[in-house]
Amino acid sequence: MKKEEHYLIRSGWLRASILGANDGILSTASIIIGVAAASSTREPIVLAGVAGLVAGALSMAAGEYVSVSSQTDIETSDLEREKKELIEMPEAELEELAQIYEDRGLTPELSVEVARQLTEHDALGAHARDELGINSITRARPLQAAFASGAAFIFGGILPVLAALFVPVKPMIYWQYVLATLFLATLGAVAAKAGGSSIKKAVLRITFWGTVAMGITAYIGHLFGVSMS
Repeated sequence: MKKEEHYLIRSGWLRASILGANDGILSTASIIIGVAAASSTREPIVLAGVAGLVAGALSMAAGEYVSVSSQTDIETSDLEREKKELIEMPEAELEELAQIYEDRGLTPELSVEVARQLTEHDALGAHARDELGINSITRARPLQAAFASGAAFIFGGILPVLAALFVPVKPMIYWQYVLATLFLATLGAVAAKAGGSSIKKAVLRITFWGTVAMGITAYIGHLFGVSMS
């Protein structure tokens, strides 16, 4: 019998990857748009894009690592406390576990039996999963999240940089808007496919908010005297 694979297994790296790629596209494209609006030559535009790409990737990886590490610290602290309680008050912990199963719909007798057997098999694992909501699928993995986020930022950010290398300088801003929107739509479709959700909804969501972000960036640039004309 083939083992069923659930989309939730991918949630850890998929969330970080989509966030990183989305930020890479938007951040790098916005930087290029801002510099292109004030420059008539290609070199400073590409240089600004590459600098933003490198800085953004390192920032995303570091930020993701720190954030997920904080979650790991909380999980570890809860597990240590649970381990201590299992040693000091095993009967109370058994009753607590049985009550959880009874609240989920089992009879009192069956709840006690299930709690007893799971406690004998792996007491800490049972409490981590059913009391704290911590399991091997959802548990925080800082290095995995940091790598996925940083690598995805580079992948997303390299696309606007490549566009800046090859599209004409004069209409660079308009090219960046169009291509960034296409990149975001593709990202939304890939993310939806990997996560088993609606492709149409994902594409609309990511392109809408991406367009809003780029539009706000352009407006702020206009306020400071940077014009697209």
